[in-house]
Amino acid sequence: MSQTVIEVRNLTKEYKDTTAVDHVSFRIEENKIYGLLGRNGAGKTTIMQMITAQLFSTSGEVRVFGEHPYENKKVIQQICFIKEGQKYPDLFTVKDVMVTAASVYPNWDAEYAKALIEVFRLPMKRLIKRLSRGMLSSVGIIVGLASRAPITIFDEPYLGLDAVARELFYDHLIEDYTENPRTIILSTHLIDEVSRLLEHIIVIDSGKILLDTDTDELRGRTHNVIGHQSAVESFIKGRDVIHLESLGSTLSATVMGRTETEVKQAAEQAGLETAPVSLQQLIVHLTKNGKVASR
Repeated sequence: MSQTVIEVRNLTKEYKDTTAVDHVSFRIEENKIYGLLGRNGAGKTTIMQMITAQLFSTSGEVRVFGEHPYENKKVIQQICFIKEGQKYPDLFTVKDVMVTAASVYPNWDAEYAKALIEVFRLPMKRLIKRLSRGMLSSVGIIVGLASRAPITIFDEPYLGLDAVARELFYDHLIEDYTENPRTIILSTHLIDEVSRLLEHIIVIDSGKILLDTDTDELRGRTHNVIGHQSAVESFIKGRDVIHLESLGSTLSATVMGRTETEVKQAAEQAGLETAPVSLQQLIVHLTKNGKVASR
């Protein structure tokens, strides 16, 4: 049985007139790749900041490796949190960042960091503040991967990277994760790009959890059902419908079943076509509607 490394219970963060995170509960297990997904402003970064003790909650509880993370050096040393727009001292060079990371993360792999610097073509002597946005993202990616931290969190770490550089990141992440398993959390809006990496997804919208499930199980349960409008309308009665789209007399319904084969088999028996739903399509539909998917 997998060990729980992060447990969040009824976590809430309120500001004066806004509830950024609203009674959220979930568990993160060891040695899995998670996707924390949702629209901008959904509450993803706020949750990650509370997990990493960078922000106090209004109420609820966070435990990391069974302990409270606040002012807990033993816990914090085991977490690497790479976030968008990471700030560094003005006079830091790329080399300075790597030297500092080596002193912060107990599992730091200097040889791996050196190899990644070559892959991403980073100038070691250049000041961080002189780097392009893409190069700055590359610095964060290298620190996150080479830290080999038991919990590694990437919050939109690849902004400014071109498609080739992002693919390099994904390839190195999965390769190194396979050789050195740990818990990795990816928070991103590039859902289709990372969908092949994700073993489990948690979808957040307006501070609430809409979905918390294994990715393969979700893919199997969700289908587009297509056919004549009246036939589709009859089929979807009483079912969990996430999205409807009509074109003339044809209706397409995105339907989530209780089991992997239920919707597909029933639709085919009713003479209706089925088509797969991409992870990005599914999450767009869920967050557009603010709909909590049935477990």
